Amino acid sequence: MILEGMVTSQNESGELNIAPMGPQVDQGMTRFILRPFQTSRTFSNLKETRSGVFHVVDDVLLLAKSAIGTLQEIPETFPAEKISGRVLASACRWYEFQIESIDESEARTVMQAKVIHRGRIRDYFGLNRAKHAVLEAAILATRTHLIEQGDLLAQYQTLAEIVRKTAGPDEETAFRLLEEFISKAYAETES
Repeated sequence: MILEGMVTSQNESGELNIAPMGPQVDQGMTRFILRPFQTSRTFSNLKETRSGVFHVVDDVLLLAKSAIGTLQEIPETFPAEKISGRVLASACRWYEFQIESIDESEARTVMQAKVIHRGRIRDYFGLNRAKHAVLEAAILATRTHLIEQGDLLAQYQTLAEIVRKTAGPDEETAFRLLEEFISKAYAETES
């Protein structure tokens, strides 16, 4: 199954990249299949260092900002234990991994990874419809170049109703940021 979360990766110089990602995971969370686009910084970093950290998070504002490239400040992190990497301090759980194989034959690379260390910081907030709606909206925002505007906006309106009914302040803020991003993305393609 695919588990959505955040990946931190670094290049050889130690520059940190934070990106949302949904790897395929096994039930025991011992192996991942990551599929980054070859144009992404995550791809470059993981190819270069062959290690990273996957985070289970419930902070959808962080996820939304990183998805659309508006993360202004690096959130608090601490050093990973078994790899040269960083752990998001706001995560619920983290999984340090090493890349075992890379298949670059498709636009989305297939990276097989093995978990070599895991940690827990706090309990997961729990199931909240608005958090899930923001996650889906963030995925849509990263696909404006792939999905026709009418189709995407129809999906987005369904999600907006869920956010309106069940969101807290962070979910509302995240959804507004995504909405603005989507509007700008389609406005740019029209001009």
